[in-house]
Amino acid sequence: MTKLERDLDHAKNKIAGGTKVAVGKATGNEQLELKGRIQSSKADLKKNTNVANRIDNVKEKIAGSINKSIDKNKRMTRNGSKH
Repeated sequence: MTKLERDLDHAKNKIAGGTKVAVGKATGNEQLELKGRIQSSKADLKKNTNVANRIDNVKEKIAGSINKSIDKNKRMTRNGSKH
C-alpha cells in the first residue's frame, strides 16, 4: 500500500467515524456513536503503527550501515591498511 493509499484510507475512516459519532449523538443512538469513536480511534492507531514501523525500519538500516562500517574498519585494521 502506498503512502497516498494509506493516507486516503485513514481520512476515509476518520470521516466515516466522525459521521457515525455525529449521527449517533443527533439521534440518541449511543451504539452508533460508540462505533464511530472506535472506527476513528482504530484509524489513528493504524496510522501511528505505520509510522512506528517506518521508524523501526530506518533504525534497522542505520544500525546495519554502522555495523558494516565497523566490520570494514576491523578488517582494514587487521590487514594493516588505513584506507
